[in-house]
Amino acid sequence: MFRSIAEWFEAAEGRGSSLPVAVLRAEEKETGAAGDQIRERIRETLAVMRAAVDEGLGSSEESPTGLTGGRAKRLAEGAPSLLGAAFSAMLSRAIATLEVNARMGLIVAAPTAGAAGVVPAVLFTLEGSRGWSPDELVDGMLVAGGVGAVIAHRASIAGAGGGCQAETGSAAAMAAAAVTYLEGGTPEQVGQAVAFTLQGMLGLICDPVAGLVEIPCAYRNATAAVQATAAAELALAGLEFPIPADEVIDVMGEVGRKMDVRYRETALGGLAATPAGQEIARRAGMSELVELQRRGSTAGEGSARFGPS
Repeated sequence: MFRSIAEWFEAAEGRGSSLPVAVLRAEEKETGAAGDQIRERIRETLAVMRAAVDEGLGSSEESPTGLTGGRAKRLAEGAPSLLGAAFSAMLSRAIATLEVNARMGLIVAAPTAGAAGVVPAVLFTLEGSRGWSPDELVDGMLVAGGVGAVIAHRASIAGAGGGCQAETGSAAAMAAAAVTYLEGGTPEQVGQAVAFTLQGMLGLICDPVAGLVEIPCAYRNATAAVQATAAAELALAGLEFPIPADEVIDVMGEVGRKMDVRYRETALGGLAATPAGQEIARRAGMSELVELQRRGSTAGEGSARFGPS
């Protein structure tokens, strides 16, 4: 796949093709699969994404921990709709997928399980009002995949490698790029959407409470979906971020590599190490994790501390 956003755009321009076609050709070359097979696989992927959203929205069943479950349904049915029904629907769809994941249901890692709600929430919320066809949704997914591949190459898409910026940040950038393309944005605007997304999520830590992909993950998927939509709108309006997308991605990688290990999916810092987070871990039978958090909170300069000194 492509090593940079710039290389991807140059390949599309040089071949006189669109961004999704350039990704499709690269995927054909890497996998040996025919283009029709790849597009059909993406259709199946979209079907799994849609089923997960529907399952989450229709269920009040809680996860084994009780931390999530039924929240998406509650939001969908009783939200105040401060910015309209579509806004509430996007938030609830993002949470729905993560609730299905917490119950060990079938979801699509996009690009990871912890960020699986962002892309479907954005695409499925906007498809009706924007009139996107099923084939156009496949094109959008190809664009999203192109962005994800570049981020994976230049930085990271794993919370353990770069914090939540690498997971929900990458997912939001993928969604923003897809929306921008589907709304007729130029390649330059697609790049701007990626830059606008990631600049707003730099440094976001991964601090799963009790070490589980539930809290704050489900709610961060919701806010990441909003970030993606805002970035697409900024780009489509012709606004420009002065730092190119590839350089923003590189910064994300640098920040991730320098991030304290407590904030990279270990559950040793951040929200996971708060008194409330530790109590949740105890109730989940994770006393050893709480002891590790306690040791980490008192070891070395710059350690995280919570509550009164």
